[in-house]
Amino acid sequence: MQAIFDNKTNILNANLRATYDGHAIYTVRSSSGFRGRNITILEDANPLDNDQPYDRVVSRRKTRATHIVGAIHWKERILEVHGHRKPLADIKRREGGMFSKTRLWQWSKDRPAYEIRHQHDEWTASPDSGMSIAGRFSVPFRPHLFTKSKPAELHLTQAALTSDEVFLILAFIYSEAKRQERTNIAPVDD
Repeated sequence: MQAIFDNKTNILNANLRATYDGHAIYTVRSSSGFRGRNITILEDANPLDNDQPYDRVVSRRKTRATHIVGAIHWKERILEVHGHRKPLADIKRREGGMFSKTRLWQWSKDRPAYEIRHQHDEWTASPDSGMSIAGRFSVPFRPHLFTKSKPAELHLTQAALTSDEVFLILAFIYSEAKRQERTNIAPVDD
């Protein structure tokens, strides 16, 4: 899967669109309160089955039915994939020595552990310690004076799509949001 985020400055409130025809695959929506982010929701823009349960999302203007496939609960430090919630402490761990930057993300014991690392404005997820790449999330946002900024791009291999698609998207979004917080260029949540 190759997709881009249509909101170039804020990946937390954007549509994830396929690069080959531009249709929306997922919608990312975030809400924040007085003390920071509350929740980031990943909604399926094209649910396959109408018989699946839909969550009701209530906004100030209207109520709409959506198919929520994942969420990041920022205050509770919980990731939710297809209705199953797990604390980040159970999913994310560091491996190696005291100064190691190796971060391993694993949804469950029967799924692969992904080494997620950031280099050169790009996050990569490798299931086998960097020997192959299951996913790539590039965030080339730099303000330009005379040219358009490039949107954030997401690439997932077929193996990653079948086993951990939603989990990897949420892991990339979480990692990039935390990186932006550390570098003080985080976008303002609307």
